[in-house]
Amino acid sequence: MPDSPSDTIPDPSTPQDKTAANALWGGRFAGGPAAIMQEINASIGFDQRMWRQDIAGSRAHAAMLAAKGIISDADLADITRGLDQVAAEIEAGSFVFDIAHEDIHMSVEARLIALVGDAGRRLHTARSRNDQVALDVRLWVRDAIDQIDVQVADVMRALVDQAERHHDLPMPGFTHLQIGQPVTFGHHMMAYVEMLGRDRSRFADARTRLNECPLGAAALAGTSFPIDRHMTARALGFDRPMANSLDAVSDRDYALEFLSAASTCAIHLSRLAEEIVIWMSAPWRFIRLSDAFTTGSSIMPQKRNPDAAELVRAKTGRVTGAFVALSMVMKGLPLTYGKDMQEDKEPLFDAADSLALSLAATAGMVRDMVPDPTNLRRWAGAGFATATDLADWLVRTLNLPFRTAHHVTGRLVAMAEAKGTDLEGLTLADMQSVEPRITREVFGVLSVESSVASRSCHGGTAPANVAAQAAAWRARLAA
Repeated sequence: MPDSPSDTIPDPSTPQDKTAANALWGGRFAGGPAAIMQEINASIGFDQRMWRQDIAGSRAHAAMLAAKGIISDADLADITRGLDQVAAEIEAGSFVFDIAHEDIHMSVEARLIALVGDAGRRLHTARSRNDQVALDVRLWVRDAIDQIDVQVADVMRALVDQAERHHDLPMPGFTHLQIGQPVTFGHHMMAYVEMLGRDRSRFADARTRLNECPLGAAALAGTSFPIDRHMTARALGFDRPMANSLDAVSDRDYALEFLSAASTCAIHLSRLAEEIVIWMSAPWRFIRLSDAFTTGSSIMPQKRNPDAAELVRAKTGRVTGAFVALSMVMKGLPLTYGKDMQEDKEPLFDAADSLALSLAATAGMVRDMVPDPTNLRRWAGAGFATATDLADWLVRTLNLPFRTAHHVTGRLVAMAEAKGTDLEGLTLADMQSVEPRITREVFGVLSVESSVASRSCHGGTAPANVAAQAAAWRARLAA
């Protein structure tokens, strides 16, 4: 958004051509913009959602101008009163957003001038739309991070609830989507807690880096007015003002970081959504979701489709696409501001909306999810899932080298497969035909329950580990 001097903004109450009256370029241009130029140039259709941030920035700027004697206290009082009314009108839905005013900044300012006259015209002193929009987007992203952090924590609590309830419920653990070893349902839930915990830290890191204030950089070079940038930074909750005026108006790193963190988070939600889809399908039937998070078929009355999970999975493309889109906007821009940067907002807003909706849907599905203990236990032992336990027993008890134990176990699996049974179904004689030193003690490690209980190393799937990990995360989430 290009800068324009405050004294070129016409009084919207003065009768004149609407297009010319609101052209921000003032006396430099005799005619108004062509209709197509007005259409491509306007951002009010989407940036109006930043009205709270825009008004907050104007309040802080006006208070600083008055404190430094740049505007009078009477002007400040009028500006504050006017901004209060503008905020009330927008909140009530009575504010008219007009494409002729181009963006949220000029929409608010034009209405302010209509309400308070010259005091409103003085608000833009020592400010540009370049640092104004940089401030508004930065404030908006900060607010979005705070909201998403709450939502991510809510999904984590839902997962912890499931983990605590089912810390000892066996289920199959997969690699390559093939059954590998038994784990517990609670352990599986806690894996996503760890992922989302990292997502929260990424958002927090991004928030820390973005928390510098660009206001006061003006168009690109700063301002000759004796402003106090530290005062406005403090008023808006920033740690400090940005150190370089060129960087302040051209930086969109914080938006890219937010979208990067959002993309990773969306990918984690998509992985869980994919598992929910698989777990609900035949023949697994690991879990059930109620009608609240499923839909039926228009032709097949028996169907219960996991549409919420499928949509969470699909929305990941929108979030990651937003990151790519903004990367392409920024990749070749010289310093400082270019109108290209107006294209930062739609993908940013859409990604935040999509992630927020996906988080809400995921929290709901996780709380709604009911595991099927019978099917989980049955499949936990399928596919010779305790073969590694047998190999480990051969190493521990018979002192076989692991590679030798692996080979012996492989032969026993082949034998069981040929007999149409599992490892527990082999007789001691069967086993001794492959390795004569095997004793009856081996059968004590071949059950699913003994397998998961034995994985007691740090981070392992043993039920006691899962219960402790869930309790630790519950405490952290409550802090």
